[in-house]
Amino acid sequence: MKFTQFIRSAVFGAAVALLLASVPFAGARAADVAAPAADAVEYATPSSLASKDLLLAATKAGNRLVAVGEFGHVIYSDDHGSTWVQAASVPTQVTLTSVYFISDKIGFAGGHDSTVLRTDDAGDHWTLAYHDAKAQSPIMSVYFENENHGFAMGAFSFVIETQDGGKTWNQRALVTGSQEDSHLNMVFGEKKTGTILVAAEFGTVYRSADQGKTFQEIKTGYEGSFWGGLALSDGSALIFGMRGNVYRSTDDGATWVKANGGTDKSIGGGVELPNGTIVLVGLQGYVGYSTDKGLNFTEVVRADRLGYTSVTEGPQGQIAVYGEPGVKLQPDTPVEAEKAVGFHFTSGS
Repeated sequence: MKFTQFIRSAVFGAAVALLLASVPFAGARAADVAAPAADAVEYATPSSLASKDLLLAATKAGNRLVAVGEFGHVIYSDDHGSTWVQAASVPTQVTLTSVYFISDKIGFAGGHDSTVLRTDDAGDHWTLAYHDAKAQSPIMSVYFENENHGFAMGAFSFVIETQDGGKTWNQRALVTGSQEDSHLNMVFGEKKTGTILVAAEFGTVYRSADQGKTFQEIKTGYEGSFWGGLALSDGSALIFGMRGNVYRSTDDGATWVKANGGTDKSIGGGVELPNGTIVLVGLQGYVGYSTDKGLNFTEVVRADRLGYTSVTEGPQGQIAVYGEPGVKLQPDTPVEAEKAVGFHFTSGS
């Protein structure tokens, strides 16, 4: 099955783990690989449909929104998601799966073929920071604990680490001596404590309390895959994934308790809004809203029933959700969202 056919199938992955299921992986792993020569680079093609094609991740860069997706597409918005501009220069055509900014200007994106990109102008122009197509280990998440120290993680426990702001990268094991080869679906951190967490397969969360020097395997009691995670403003954290499973930690990721996701649909992305509302998105049009720090979520099912992988704050009173149809806006409360975009059963539906 072709990649684009797969991602538009019924199992469209709100998590990159499912999207990667159509990629033929090899056993080889990347070593310290430099970016290819300029004449070997294929740049993303300008497209008027960049904001309407598959988008897999989005984040804020200061007041700007930046989103990434297939074909190497990067788009940005300076009006909270009302209008979008395609990045002027992106030196790849691979599917980009993650994006993270360490400041208003400096950011990184990760994707297939072990690709890591860097921008120094808030997402308009990008350069190759790391690339190794032979490794065939897609990057699924990028995270920096500070301007110099960061990680890119992905399929089959692939991990590269930088200590110099992305100028050089070294491959390492997440857990020293481990032979584990499960997907590391998302790495994120609690800035106040410095704890770094990794949402992974088989109900596992990896936790580091020493700025990523070592990681400890935490079993949550769930046996499925976690596809995303979120550090909250009150110091708690959420992880979420298959079949609507949401788990919450109030002790810096040491232990986890199941929350009420309000759905059996798989969940792939989330955000905490400035007013404290937490919003999750996932398969089959799922959008969940919580006003109690992630203990309980109210489900709204979008009428389009499509898969969504990321969500950010939008224009006043709205959120932006990203996924199969690109970027869409909807109200930031469940009552108004239900009225505006919710699925309503009618005869023949």
